[in-house]
Amino acid sequence: MSALFEPFTLREVTIPNRVWMPPMCQYSAAPEGPATGVPNDWHFAHYAARAAGGTGLIVVEATAVSPEGRISPYDLGIWNDAQVEAFRRITGFLRDQGTVPAIQLAHSGRKASTDRPWKGGAPIGPEAHGWQPVAPSPVPFAEGHPVPDELSVGQIQEIVGQFAAAARRALAAGFEIAELHGAHGYLIHEFLSPHSNHRTDAYGGSFENRVRFALEVVDAVRAVWPEDKPLFFRISATDWLEEGGWTADETVRLAAELHAHGIDLLDVSTGGNASAARIPVGPGYQVPFAARVKAGTPMPVAAVGLITEVEQAEKIVANGEADAVLLGRELLRSPSWARQAARELAAPVHVPDQYHRSV
Repeated sequence: MSALFEPFTLREVTIPNRVWMPPMCQYSAAPEGPATGVPNDWHFAHYAARAAGGTGLIVVEATAVSPEGRISPYDLGIWNDAQVEAFRRITGFLRDQGTVPAIQLAHSGRKASTDRPWKGGAPIGPEAHGWQPVAPSPVPFAEGHPVPDELSVGQIQEIVGQFAAAARRALAAGFEIAELHGAHGYLIHEFLSPHSNHRTDAYGGSFENRVRFALEVVDAVRAVWPEDKPLFFRISATDWLEEGGWTADETVRLAAELHAHGIDLLDVSTGGNASAARIPVGPGYQVPFAARVKAGTPMPVAAVGLITEVEQAEKIVANGEADAVLLGRELLRSPSWARQAARELAAPVHVPDQYHRSV
């Protein structure tokens, strides 16, 4: 039996294989009006194709818990009932294909209010549907980015409540797993890292203070997320800075705390919080960070980062470096990668009835 195609059970949810799709923003929702943040035909076709292709778990792209939490005006959101209703169409189709539907709940913090990547991704103002970003501290992400407003304690607690409300809506929308976005320089990560968190109150300074917001969000979401359904946390395991940033040691330490607070799996990425960081990108370059968390804690982990080859993915799981692999760009290129991998490994995988002639 291929390790990559063994089912994986967390709480009472069984994922049919270890080939998973990570959240990848499509920047394709309406920027204003009643359809703001609402998934549309593009989103349905995008996710449906990967489900029909045999992907075991699909994590829907970073979905904002508030309008101000979006990365761009074109991001998905889950702060109103119209968004919930539109998501039901997607989650229903994924479940029909045997794929477990998951959603990443996010707030982009100081990296908010930017244009779509293919338009340059630069910060935008109100004339282009933009807004004023917020952050733990008034420290801009990079040169040319606005100075974000520093969040008050009251505003921090309001955002914690927004995450909980978003989780309730995610459940109503038919998602079986929720993931909290604590990576890539967005709000939760900004609190974790001393590179972006210069606060001197209970949310800054020591490790215990910098992880406070993350744990408060976890607790608030876990309180409304059913006990039988898993909760994931995505983390950047390092800022890739020689000093003054979030580190791999701190990631292992936080992973143990997250597990104690009810997180079921750590989705391990890196970077995104320091614009000048040098990242040694290469095949599987982030896998060692996932393996380190798995070796140092009881937390199951998923690995991501230039995992493209079937043999490579199989070895990561078989060798115990991670419990699952998340294929991003490769699933953009090849929506049926899971079915192709199953054929190569002589493993079972879901095939839609309409596609049986291709087996």
